[in-house]
Amino acid sequence: MDHIPALTGVTSDYINDAISKSQDSAIRDDGFDSVLQSAINMLNETSYLQNKAEQAEIEFALGYSTNTHDLQFAQEKANIALQYTVAVRDKLLEAYNQIMNIQI
Repeated sequence: MDHIPALTGVTSDYINDAISKSQDSAIRDDGFDSVLQSAINMLNETSYLQNKAEQAEIEFALGYSTNTHDLQFAQEKANIALQYTVAVRDKLLEAYNQIMNIQI
């Protein structure tokens, strides 16, 4: 097939490959290990963004950086990551409590 005119560099082979990969990942079930590793990665990323925002605040306070846009952007990214992490934690705790309340 030809390229899609509105998008350069995107061919039907590329689209078919992306669909195939997404279907393969949907079929594959790695179980609890995959969920745990994903949660650990999310925590690490949140920690990284919090540290980066704190570093931007320090640089701004010391006068090394005068760009308030970069400071606000770093703070907002860290805040959103933290809110998302807390929301995921709350859902995991809710699911755990529901599992513990199941009568056998």
